[in-house]
Amino acid sequence: MSGGSISDDYVIARGKIMGAGHSGLLGKTGTLFIVLLIAILLWSSIAYVPAGHVGVITLFGRVTGQVLTEGTHFVNPFAVNNTMSVRTQEIKETATVPSNEGLIITLDTSLLFRLDPSKASEVYRSLGPQYPEIVVEPTLRSVIRESTASHSANALYSGEREQVAHQITDELSQQLGRRGIIVENILLRDIQLPAALKSAIETKQQAEQESLAMSFRLQKETQEAQRKRIEAAGIRDFQTIVAQGISPQLLEWKGIEATENLAKSPNTKIVVIGNSKNGLPLILGQ
Repeated sequence: MSGGSISDDYVIARGKIMGAGHSGLLGKTGTLFIVLLIAILLWSSIAYVPAGHVGVITLFGRVTGQVLTEGTHFVNPFAVNNTMSVRTQEIKETATVPSNEGLIITLDTSLLFRLDPSKASEVYRSLGPQYPEIVVEPTLRSVIRESTASHSANALYSGEREQVAHQITDELSQQLGRRGIIVENILLRDIQLPAALKSAIETKQQAEQESLAMSFRLQKETQEAQRKRIEAAGIRDFQTIVAQGISPQLLEWKGIEATENLAKSPNTKIVVIGNSKNGLPLILGQ
């Protein structure tokens, strides 16, 4: 009987020890799990938005409307931060479009645009991150076609090029601005016309330049002829005035003055008195 009691007591004591050890292990595991869960929740609560971007917050697939600016933010640990760029982006487009004469023109353009930060959540909800491919590119093609169709090929190749660019910019700003996209500028990099039309336009422009050059030369020659007429009239008037003031008595007096001055000169000379025409002496130098 006593032996059986000792055995039972041993079993009971051993069970208590094992139970205590098991409960301690469970307690440590639970604590570790809780600490790990808290760390995960804290990590999930930190949202980082890089420079030049905004963060659109979604919760269980629903756009909350909250938009985060650049930097680090604390958010709902179950929320997802979807970053979208608000930097200037460029779309290059080569479009084959008709002019108002029906001629086919190849137009190389570059569109500069960016996302409106205040409408980022709406753009993400309605269009998604791929909004440039979904709405910007098709709208650009459509507006280019509509704008060029109202102008002639000659106008697009020459003077109205900037006007067409402004028209495209205004129309894109109106259509894309409603979708939360800001249009900065449209650049017409190159306009390619049919070879025959391009040659005709260049020939016409060359002829116009030659005509302008000829008009300039004719105007210059006309001005030069006018200058010469004025100069000749001045010389004629001068001679008339001088001729009216010259008399035989004046000429004789000037001759006498010249004779006196020459007679006083130390140079060797021969003075002959008694000129038969006007009585003035003749001076012969040696």
